Amino acid sequence: MSIKRIIMLSVHTSPLAPLGGKKTGGMNVYVRELAETLGAMGIEVDIYTRKSAPDQPEVDVSLGANVRVIHVPCGPAQVLDPDAVYPYLSQFTAGVFAFITKDPVTYDIIYSHYWLSGWVASKLKEVWGIPIVQMFHTLGHMKNRISAIKSALPDVRIATERQIVDWADVIIAATPAEYNQLLWLYHADRRKIAIIPPGVKSEMFKPIPQRLARKRLGIDEMCKLLLFVGRIEPLKAVDTILEALSIVRDTQPNALKNVCFAVVGGNPHEPDAELARLLEMVKVLELDDVVQFMGAKSHELLPYYYASATAVIMPSDYESFGMVALEAMASGTPVIATEVGGLAFLVRDGETGYLVPVRDPQALPERILI
Repeated sequence: MSIKRIIMLSVHTSPLAPLGGKKTGGMNVYVRELAETLGAMGIEVDIYTRKSAPDQPEVDVSLGANVRVIHVPCGPAQVLDPDAVYPYLSQFTAGVFAFITKDPVTYDIIYSHYWLSGWVASKLKEVWGIPIVQMFHTLGHMKNRISAIKSALPDVRIATERQIVDWADVIIAATPAEYNQLLWLYHADRRKIAIIPPGVKSEMFKPIPQRLARKRLGIDEMCKLLLFVGRIEPLKAVDTILEALSIVRDTQPNALKNVCFAVVGGNPHEPDAELARLLEMVKVLELDDVVQFMGAKSHELLPYYYASATAVIMPSDYESFGMVALEAMASGTPVIATEVGGLAFLVRDGETGYLVPVRDPQALPERILI
């Protein structure tokens, strides 16, 4: 089968959205860069995503040749949590059909990302009869297993994911861990699953002399920079890093003399509940002179942050893959990460970084202080 045109679904979040926001991260990068790569190969890709701002154009062609991002009305034109998008999925599906009615095209496959997109994909397949390739990125069953804060619609999400596992013709798993989770928790047909690890642009994420990177960002050359990059949400466990730094201050105060911990992500000027909690935690632990919340940064600047860092820390409770770890290691920077999900396969303990137990601030100091 020759693939000439793909419909890609990223319902709840746009590949054009700035990184570091509440629900923008590795999946956004994955969808965008995969579409750009396919477009450069001559395959036409239409990415359908919900309209999340009144000024978004119906069609955006900024991702380059053969790639269109199509904004579909789906609930209020504002950023919504994924669970809040679920009631509007029928509207989104109707919007896809409406767009194609006025701009007729024929697609060869549906490539859907996340569970919300998988639901829409099933409705499109009912009409078009073309194959679905599904990538979940995160699994509701796994998030519920590790999270103390349950989703507002956990039963709907997990039940829908189970249906998508049956509907999809191919399921892409990023790691062997995700492959096994799909088998154990969702009873997926192993013949449908293909393990395809994501990659990074090696021309973008590559070693840069630390002195040059720090000069670009205005970072002190004497600083031992520890770095966190990602969304600010409880399962990313940034609080574990703060607790570890507090332990170091209490037990080895001189060890923090030149240590700087930078958090890249979120908006410290308009903090959400989790970021506000972390800001307060820094004050309570008296780490104001060590910790700096940098806010979200453009993807183009991230190589300079990685190259400036002594180490990147990812103490997550759950990571389906861990794109930040791969970007950091491609930049030549070691990663200190919990041994969960994709991180357990990405980070080679003692070689490209270190693996530590989940939610164990006592284990981090010995790795931070190496």
